[in-house]
Amino acid sequence: MSTDDVLVFIAAVSAGSLAAAARRLGLTPMVATRRLASLETSVGVRLLHRTTRSLSLTPEGESFLPFAQALIDNEAAAMALLRSGVESASGLLRISVPISFGLKFIMPIVPGLLERNPDLRISVDMTDSLPDLVATGTDLAIRIARLRDSSLIARKLADNPRTIVASPQYLVRRGIPSSIDALSEHDCLSLTGATHWTFRLPEGERHARLNGRFSCSSIAGCYSACLAGGGLAMLSNWYVDDDIKAGRLERIDLGAAQPEPINIWAIYPTSRLLLPKVRVFIGALQGKLTESGIHGPID
Repeated sequence: MSTDDVLVFIAAVSAGSLAAAARRLGLTPMVATRRLASLETSVGVRLLHRTTRSLSLTPEGESFLPFAQALIDNEAAAMALLRSGVESASGLLRISVPISFGLKFIMPIVPGLLERNPDLRISVDMTDSLPDLVATGTDLAIRIARLRDSSLIARKLADNPRTIVASPQYLVRRGIPSSIDALSEHDCLSLTGATHWTFRLPEGERHARLNGRFSCSSIAGCYSACLAGGGLAMLSNWYVDDDIKAGRLERIDLGAAQPEPINIWAIYPTSRLLLPKVRVFIGALQGKLTESGIHGPID
């Protein structure tokens, strides 16, 4: 498979026609057509539906597109590294981040990254679910979780202590729980599908079954409902520290029971090298976390 052929495919999708792609790449229409045909022969499937007036992706072409873009981006990054002798970020960096974390830590570092790296482009998918990194062409995902075994590579960025919080109006209305057992008498705001919260005690781990009528696919929704007086929520300290200081939320003390500690992870596919664009991004994020008082440097 030739990267020149792949480049024609990407340009055709972007430009909307082979003729426009040929002009963009400085090729004749005949050469562009031959290169696309060569690519389709190499992969063994048709990638584009083509007529004299229109062009559209086949299902196979749609699946192949993120891989094709990654191939071109990775080649560009590798050449830039070899020519300069130093790490420089270039190409399109596709990252996936949780909504609340992305708003607080990712968005503030993006302008500086783009300014310092003029050949870098960044596409951010903000979602609390972990996408298929390979199928979507995602270079890096940031997640706050207890990770399960998988084929992905995960590197710890920082510790992420959590706490149970509630609004003052909710506590006036329903009282303040003082133990894990007391949580069963309260509305617990949870992520969709969650059945319990996990706590660490001196004698070991304990699960508290959740009792509540509200769940949300995003932790940001749980936070907003908690702030509005909807119940108790287990949230990252960095998310609620300002609200606690301002009196908008109160920390719930459950004695020796501490919310299960989880970490902030950088996750990327095993099939990809840790390219300069990924290293540069992780370095900037690590700096932002340290600046914010969230510790735990990359190993």
